[in-house]
Amino acid sequence: MTDNANEVSQQPLLDLTTGFMRFKTFAAAVELDVFTRLSGGREVTAEEFAAEIGLQQRPADILLPALVALDLLDKRDGRYRNSAMAEEFLVKGKPYFFGGFVQFYDRGLYPGWEQLVNSLRTNRSMFVDPEQQQDTVFAPNDFMMNFFWEAMHALAGYTGKELGAAYDFSRHQRLLDVGGGSGGIPIELCSRVPGLSAGVYELPHVCTVVERKIAEAGLDDVIDAVPGDFTTDETLPGGYDVMLLSQVMHCGDEKTNRELLDKCFAALEPGGSVLICELLLDPDRTGPANAAVMGLNMLVSHAGGQNYSEAEYQDWLADAGFVDLEVIRINAAGADGAVIGRKPE
Repeated sequence: MTDNANEVSQQPLLDLTTGFMRFKTFAAAVELDVFTRLSGGREVTAEEFAAEIGLQQRPADILLPALVALDLLDKRDGRYRNSAMAEEFLVKGKPYFFGGFVQFYDRGLYPGWEQLVNSLRTNRSMFVDPEQQQDTVFAPNDFMMNFFWEAMHALAGYTGKELGAAYDFSRHQRLLDVGGGSGGIPIELCSRVPGLSAGVYELPHVCTVVERKIAEAGLDDVIDAVPGDFTTDETLPGGYDVMLLSQVMHCGDEKTNRELLDKCFAALEPGGSVLICELLLDPDRTGPANAAVMGLNMLVSHAGGQNYSEAEYQDWLADAGFVDLEVIRINAAGADGAVIGRKPE
């Protein structure tokens, strides 16, 4: 009789157990501004690192090998420098700065995840005000206005870069990003695709963020902020030949999402396309892990929603009247693919 216990290892369980330690180490380095301080190819000794970051030598000596092991720093000849990944994505001021996203998860979402069992048992978000039944993740408070949307912007921009490489937006003239946040994707696409203009359809208080980001990108004459609420507005703005739903569908239940696709179909120009850009579950809903775990994040942080499979999105698109359905793959932190449907001529 084979002893199955001898054929498997505890290591995957240890990796799962200590995953939070890796994240908190990463978040601490971002909080300490490690990567911006070491930007531009700067190399430091352990002693110089401690002085630069403002740490005593013992914690510096403990932190450094952890950051090297996590591929965030490189060590050569006793000196430490940013890894290529850290230099590209973790230096403030870089186009796709990821640090704000890390801090949002650390300060905003991490405490809610401590209540995951409660969310599972009650089917309730830990971020809904029980007195007002208001989803505090999208409330117009200072934290959201000054931190969350900034964190999402660079993430969206990189998603736009990958999406633009995988899908030919030059076939379109006017894009509507429905629930487009700070406008990161349209800014990226309109900067790359000649002749493409866009609207960012967002809540009125978010439109102020959109307008600022558009101005900073010098695209005031190409992109507009379009105030509205796709969850309550009966119709979507018309005159667009492509619509984008990026990290929007995972916030809603099936009924809400079907209604939104019906609105997209009605508003799109004939021959226009809709792209659902998300972390996509496999058709059999067994993975990938990023998409599956993000579904739990929706349980903790939102009053409704989950991550859905590409097959579910295709079914909803077909039922709404879309044809020529396809799935394209991208490699971005916020999405790994897009499900596309076209409105018949």
